[in-house]
Amino acid sequence: MKRPTSELELADIVAGASEPLRIVGGGTRGVVEGNLSVAGISGVQLYEPGALTLVARVGTPVAEVEALLAGERQRLAFEPMDHRALLGTTGEPTLGGMVAGNVSGPRRVQVGACRDSLIGVRFVDGLGRVIKNGGRVMKNVTGYDLVKLMAGSFGSLGVLSEVSFKVWPMPEAVETLVCDGLEAVQAVAALSAALGSPYEVTGAAHLAVEGAQTRVRIEGMAESVVYRRRRLLELLGQGWRVETGDLWQEVRDVLPFAGRKGAVWRVSVKPSDAPALVAGLGAVPAIYDWGGGLVWMLLPDQGDCGLRAAVAALGGHATRVRGTADVARFQPEPLALAALSAGLRAKFDPRGILNPGVMG
Repeated sequence: MKRPTSELELADIVAGASEPLRIVGGGTRGVVEGNLSVAGISGVQLYEPGALTLVARVGTPVAEVEALLAGERQRLAFEPMDHRALLGTTGEPTLGGMVAGNVSGPRRVQVGACRDSLIGVRFVDGLGRVIKNGGRVMKNVTGYDLVKLMAGSFGSLGVLSEVSFKVWPMPEAVETLVCDGLEAVQAVAALSAALGSPYEVTGAAHLAVEGAQTRVRIEGMAESVVYRRRRLLELLGQGWRVETGDLWQEVRDVLPFAGRKGAVWRVSVKPSDAPALVAGLGAVPAIYDWGGGLVWMLLPDQGDCGLRAAVAALGGHATRVRGTADVARFQPEPLALAALSAGLRAKFDPRGILNPGVMG
């Protein structure tokens, strides 16, 4: 496996490649056939707490960045998932893998996804050219928004070398409103009401695995949290209580499915469609995040169990995150979108050597 330690080495490797390059970072996704590791391109390049800006190379561990930010009471607000427990892997999550997968957690309902905090990228395209887009400050003007394009491209358009983020202050107080025993339809209605309120909800989830629990998170200045908690309890009605412990890593990392047999699917649909979708599959174990817009499902590891067709009929998409069955990882794209994706890959990787087939 090739292991560059600088952007220049990376560019030379890509330019001279005569075979497909399978890119890996911290090794947390279980990719065993990789032949290009960017884990050695590591280190924080710039951190300005006053400007809420951080620049780091892609092999930098997420934990290292989070520890650095915590020292200034700041954070990556989009709450990136750690896949290790769910996938049964080791390794160390890196910034590059986080950006390549646009990895985002429960707080996306308020602050957006990883790509929404990303303000700059450097990457090597399929011809070995170094490309920079965005900058090291929050405001920049560019011709093409390659920053957002690279987030979620899974290394199919270029090999990331450096990323720049805006970071966020940590809140003074965090509370979670909890209700047990709601049916999925009731839970999604409650989550939609909370998210539609003016009370700045930062997490909205329903766990239907063994029993059922619905959670709504609020964060911010202590006095504000107290006020919003009171208003939300009035809005949501009886049966809700307040908890202050960390209930969100379990949702973020899909921990109820860790160590359990079966395939894990990540499904995006309209929140109002989610309960019927799950019920139609036999009321399988499910975790509804983002108010029901993101549903994690545990299904038998045999094909897609009819999920793809059901999701497509609803205008959503389903991604296989874990499983051994011979089924495509990503939802097949509509023809027009597939043509657009192919055109982008031809532009940035005309030789078709960067993670071929990963997005297929």
